[in-house]
Amino acid sequence: MDRKSHMDTFGAVVLIAFALHLAFNQVVIKVTNGGFGPIFAAGLRSAGAVAVLLLWMRLRGIPLWVPRAAVPAGILAGLLFALEFMVLFSALDFTTVSRASVIFYSMPVWLAIASHFLIPGDAMTRLKGLGLVMAMAGVALALLDRSDVSASLAGDLMALTSALCWAAIALCVKITPLSTVPPAQQLMFQVVISAPVLLFAALLTGDLMRDPQPIHYAGIAFQIIAVASLGFLAWFWLLTIYPASSVASFSFLSPIFAVILGWLLLDEQVGPQVWGALGLVSGGIYLINRRSRRV
Repeated sequence: MDRKSHMDTFGAVVLIAFALHLAFNQVVIKVTNGGFGPIFAAGLRSAGAVAVLLLWMRLRGIPLWVPRAAVPAGILAGLLFALEFMVLFSALDFTTVSRASVIFYSMPVWLAIASHFLIPGDAMTRLKGLGLVMAMAGVALALLDRSDVSASLAGDLMALTSALCWAAIALCVKITPLSTVPPAQQLMFQVVISAPVLLFAALLTGDLMRDPQPIHYAGIAFQIIAVASLGFLAWFWLLTIYPASSVASFSFLSPIFAVILGWLLLDEQVGPQVWGALGLVSGGIYLINRRSRRV
């Protein structure tokens, strides 16, 4: 498809479906943790994604070669990717999908703060500032709400750490030579490096298998094929067609869908504080990604 200057109906429908897809993945991770240790599951996902990406790149004739200058940043992105999913998968052992998703999808908040100081031309605007305050208030509300006995503060903090790692990866791609590397190679860096790191960490914990059943194997397969490889590639493809700001503006939908799916599929009790945190974070993310005049 040709590059477009604005969002059209096709793009909007695809991005809404993609936000729902990412939200459903949070439920899949929670369920998969019932059969596999969380860090081991994350390692299996990265290892499987390596195989899928290699096959896809071979079929498309995409080379593995990257500029030498981009290698250090690629390694750093891979290590951050490993930490991101080590703590996210573990977080879902200790807290609910609803709470973890509200906190995890606060990533644009931390990226906006870092970009203000580190990326020329990406300074904070009044609209972004308002969104920042709203979203941070939402995260604080979620962290301070201890009414749900099935959710621990440790799990919530792990989800926050994961969001910070995600923002750091995005920043790494923006301000290092990794920005010159095509999306497929960027993703390959992340899964190739994270797979052995995660699997070794899982061996150290000794938490590998937890009586896996067919549904747990299906969950791993879904994450490998539909999320960690082809799903991320679809996201990068959308970025090549539509303006990045337009694509990013749909990110506020993922925590909304995740809370609803956690409630519907996992029978999670979503209290008023979580709904309030969801509204603040989602509204804040929308304002942060919305275009406005710079002040």
